[in-house]
Amino acid sequence: MPGLVLQAYSHEPLEQREKMDNIRIGFTVSRKVGNSVIRNRARRRLRAAANVVIKDHAAEGHDYVIIGRAATPERKFEALVGDLQEALRKLGKWRKNDDDDMPAHREHN
Repeated sequence: MPGLVLQAYSHEPLEQREKMDNIRIGFTVSRKVGNSVIRNRARRRLRAAANVVIKDHAAEGHDYVIIGRAATPERKFEALVGDLQEALRKLGKWRKNDDDDMPAHREHN
């Protein structure tokens, strides 16, 4: 995705995945993205996008690593959320929610 890379790892072997109900998330942004101020901003934005998407839509029993890209610090927040949603779908980790019909989240400035 333009704003991020998403990796997912299962906690347990296939037969025990259904028993797992926790999600762990890690964030990483390399120096290629920018100096420490820009990297920290990118991490904060990724964390905010994850707060909107992961809890309600990510498959449980997995670890997720969200990696910032060069576009992360300047990408519109709605687009970043959309990137994360699409990445979950592409990985087959999307979990549908009853609130899916609600309007998209808006960034508060």
